[in-house]
Amino acid sequence: MQICPYLEYSFSILGRKWNGLILHYLSLCENGTAHFSDIKRDLTDITSRTLSLKLSELIDYGLIEKKVTSNPTVTISYVLTEKGLSLTAALMPIQKWAQQYENLSRKEE
Repeated sequence: MQICPYLEYSFSILGRKWNGLILHYLSLCENGTAHFSDIKRDLTDITSRTLSLKLSELIDYGLIEKKVTSNPTVTISYVLTEKGLSLTAALMPIQKWAQQYENLSRKEE
């Protein structure tokens, strides 16, 4: 029996620590966009170095884009791509599943 290569690809992304949470965070932001400092502030347990590496990794996967704008000052933001938006939409049923069964497992203990 062979494992589905598409499922394997999905888990190679989502199975890495922080990737799913960063994508979920961006999906909750207005226009799927946030600044590094916002992400760092709200994902309190991630280090700046790790966040930087994870953002680069998600850019390499084509799930987010780094947007640089320069009005009087340079502003960098991270935004979900169409591919990233579709992945976060696919995670919604998993989130609902976890909400349902996490509550059940705690009641059973």
